Amino acid sequence: MTQESIFFSIFLIFTGAAITATLALYARQALLIGYIVLGAILGPWGLAMVSDPGLIQDIANVGIIFLLFLLGLNLYPQKLVQLLRETTMVTLVTSLVFGLIGWGIAYSFGFEFGDSVVVGMSAMFSSTIIGLKLLPTTVLHHRHMGEVIISVLLLQDLIAIVVLLVLQGVSRGDVPVSEIALLLLALPALIGFAFLLERYVLLRLFRAFDKIQEYVFLLTIGWCLGIAELAHAVGLSREIGAFVAGIAVATSPIARYIAESLKPLRDFFLVMFFFALGAGLNFFVIKTIWVPAIILAGALLVVKPVVFKFMLVRVAESEKLAWETGWRLGQMSEFSLLIAFMATEALVIDGSAAYLIQVATLLTFIGSSYLVVLRFPTPIAVSDRLRRD
Repeated sequence: MTQESIFFSIFLIFTGAAITATLALYARQALLIGYIVLGAILGPWGLAMVSDPGLIQDIANVGIIFLLFLLGLNLYPQKLVQLLRETTMVTLVTSLVFGLIGWGIAYSFGFEFGDSVVVGMSAMFSSTIIGLKLLPTTVLHHRHMGEVIISVLLLQDLIAIVVLLVLQGVSRGDVPVSEIALLLLALPALIGFAFLLERYVLLRLFRAFDKIQEYVFLLTIGWCLGIAELAHAVGLSREIGAFVAGIAVATSPIARYIAESLKPLRDFFLVMFFFALGAGLNFFVIKTIWVPAIILAGALLVVKPVVFKFMLVRVAESEKLAWETGWRLGQMSEFSLLIAFMATEALVIDGSAAYLIQVATLLTFIGSSYLVVLRFPTPIAVSDRLRRD
């Protein structure tokens, strides 16, 4: 893609996003839906005005990294450890239930056993972006809910990484037991290294030059992306690395300023992320799998809130918080799309099963966003009663 076409693509994305966002607000829809619809219209399977959504997707993934970094900034390490203890069983049980539902629906529609297993794996996880992008943080009730959601999503990310390692091993013809064992050691090692580096290097630099805003901004981005890339190098995801980087800085007196300064940058990349999701829709393939995709998406949108509520109440969360948390985690995940891609590359599933996962994921994104925006407080609610920062 040339420099001119990159500029033209960005022009189309953000000019179009401004238009679709306006229409979405007047139609009382979530802004995220407008971005996805725009991608479907302008992408290679629509008007083909943006012909390389893969490049846009690569750029947009930076938005997820910044999102996780900002979330880590608002969560103290001691609180995270306590929440992980409480939500480990919740995450394991719910992931198993959702996996069985995904497998059962795919298998009942005639997909091969192996394809159905991968579909089940993709149904286990909830979206970090949807769950947290629509979550307000200014009310104490929602701050605690955010902490619960983050702990569940973090554990889901670890499970997803193990699933991806297994898929890589299947493609090579072996089971990567040693890699999974190393993964379990990599996370505490990364956390320890990040906290040591923050204490003896990063914090001293902040204290020495905190009045130079441009330097603080650059140092923060370098810290976030550096730890994210280090996590990727040791077998973890960049998102987990960014989250660890955020937690390491959470106790710093400059954390609040960092959080505010990075929000516009995060939103810029997230618009591109949702556009890329829509641009990846192949309408010619969708028509062959739309029935199981709608059933899978509908089942998860209905069942996930109920199961999450049941499990969270059992670990002593209030019924109101458990119910709202369940709705906010009622969709599939970005990891679902990655699992579909890697399983296809490894020749573990065929194209129709991969598109089943992709379409069902996008349908849950749209459905969950719509339900949350209309029913619960969010930063982008169209009702003044529900709008919260």
